[in-house]
Amino acid sequence: MMYFWFKALHLIGIVVWFAGLFYLVRLFVYHTEASQQSEPAQTILRTQYEIMEKRLYKIITIPGMVMTVTTAIGLISTKPEILKLRWLHIKLVFVALLLAYHFFCGWIMKQLEKKECQWTNQQFRAFNEAPTVLLFIIILLAVFKNNLPFYSTIILIFLVVITITIFIKIYERKRSFIQVKINEYRKE
Repeated sequence: MMYFWFKALHLIGIVVWFAGLFYLVRLFVYHTEASQQSEPAQTILRTQYEIMEKRLYKIITIPGMVMTVTTAIGLISTKPEILKLRWLHIKLVFVALLLAYHFFCGWIMKQLEKKECQWTNQQFRAFNEAPTVLLFIIILLAVFKNNLPFYSTIILIFLVVITITIFIKIYERKRSFIQVKINEYRKE
């Protein structure tokens, strides 16, 4: 019975953790865009984003991560033989990458607060897609386990990355077009 409790709480932790990671980097995008505003809007927006980023990271993202990792340990403790399975070793490598991404986001948050971050909003948009790819791989490994079709998965991940890249480029063009129209309107 404990296995099912750990599994349910593990899934809840994953959802919370990823929700926090997805939104945190989106806030980085807005934070960077705020730097392009004139004063006093720039200071007001940057201050607000710093508050939002800290709260999101400390109140949602970190607890989601801790819950995910803790319940994963609980799952393994109820079925220790799972540690011998190759798919779990591969999955844990991607989870380690996700943990690195999580802590790197914390570092970026501090850089933004000190006004030392050199990333552009476009770079943050692309960076925001990394957890999507990691989530995709981790879920596939958890579902298929040792039966994961390797080549099909590589092709699928490649297609997901290409699709994300295309959507980012379309979004950038749309924003540029809208910004040009706004500037033309202001000149009139």
